[in-house]
Amino acid sequence: MAEKSIIVENMDSVLELFGNYDENINLIQKEYSVAVLSRGGDIRICGEDANVEAASKAIESLLSMMRRGEHINEQVIEYVFSLVREGAQENLYKLSDDGICVTTSGRIVKPKTLGQKRYIDAIKNNTIVIGVGPAGTGKTYLAVAMAVKAFRAHEINKIILTRPAVEAGEKLGFLPGDLQNKVDPYLRPLYDALFEMLGAEAFTRQQEKGCIEVAPLAYMRGRTLDDSFIILDEAQNTTPEQMKMFLTRLGFNSKIVITGDITQIDLPDSRRSGLIETVKILKNIEGISINHFSEKDVVRHKLVQDIIKAYEKYYEKGSGNHYGKG
Repeated sequence: MAEKSIIVENMDSVLELFGNYDENINLIQKEYSVAVLSRGGDIRICGEDANVEAASKAIESLLSMMRRGEHINEQVIEYVFSLVREGAQENLYKLSDDGICVTTSGRIVKPKTLGQKRYIDAIKNNTIVIGVGPAGTGKTYLAVAMAVKAFRAHEINKIILTRPAVEAGEKLGFLPGDLQNKVDPYLRPLYDALFEMLGAEAFTRQQEKGCIEVAPLAYMRGRTLDDSFIILDEAQNTTPEQMKMFLTRLGFNSKIVITGDITQIDLPDSRRSGLIETVKILKNIEGISINHFSEKDVVRHKLVQDIIKAYEKYYEKGSGNHYGKG
């Protein structure tokens, strides 16, 4: 049996670490088969040598995240567990204190995982960035945050958000209204992100001025987009021809971010996904960064991670096509 002590000067940090009814510390005790006790600011970990060492790394990592203002919950704890298993917990220092932007509710938008931090750095340092990964990894949300930051800093004059209006079980012709009304449901996630960061009033004002455009991909044809931050969402549902068309819209002083999940392709069986081909074609071009997210980068409910893992396991056994349709 081994014992290790961690001294925490701030009692509020101890209380947050343990959580309501010790819910956080119970997760740590269960994960590492250790006993964790607190006497004031003295946290003691007891158990087998290797387990105590791993648990202490997890606790110290969580305390480090708390010092940077991160709220501790089950999702954060599970992420730290995964880093400790890989021996990568020391890389948490790369998650800087600086936020990307502030939402209308006062929440600071910032990367929560190392994968998200690499993605943000790639957007800062490259002209074209492709983010590929499962739902809930923040691909689109963080891209919109970076677009808003660049717009507020007057680095660009226009934000353009687009996505293919591919039908996923519902026909456009059956939806009520004109063309804009028909495609708005496909663009709703983009509207939601902008509303949260700018507010509905500011969004409407900038949209009326032509500084923000949210439109289906077909509207991009024949244009050259200068001084713009352009985001193509749900890119797995583009065809290779559409993707080439979109990429060649790039103008001077512009930046493109492309996001998609190659396990959720809604194209007809005979159509190839433009995102899959683009990742292969552009992987070695300077100024273009391709970023892959995993289930560890999911920042939604923990069940989302479990669902993604279950699907990955299912496809790895050869029970289905890992890339979905297309």
